[in-house]
Amino acid sequence: MNGAKVSEILTMLNKGIAIWVTISFAIATPVAWYTMHKWLESFAYKTDISWWIFALAGIITMTIALLTVSMQSWRIANMNPVESLRYE
Repeated sequence: MNGAKVSEILTMLNKGIAIWVTISFAIATPVAWYTMHKWLESFAYKTDISWWIFALAGIITMTIALLTVSMQSWRIANMNPVESLRYE
């Protein structure tokens, strides 16, 4: 078999997406925490922002991103090249 295996393609694409999601999470988390902290200060009944809310949001975001990329990549990697060339 010539070319890359499906698992190698999925690993390469998922690693790239995971890096970008991690970078965006690292940038967005302090901004979101500061904004929510300032907004919640104005209420009469004060509440704190828990760390697990941001962790859960990061896990959900990473899961959705990796599932989406994996499903689309797997579908395309297993596609017969003749089918796509037929319409070219």
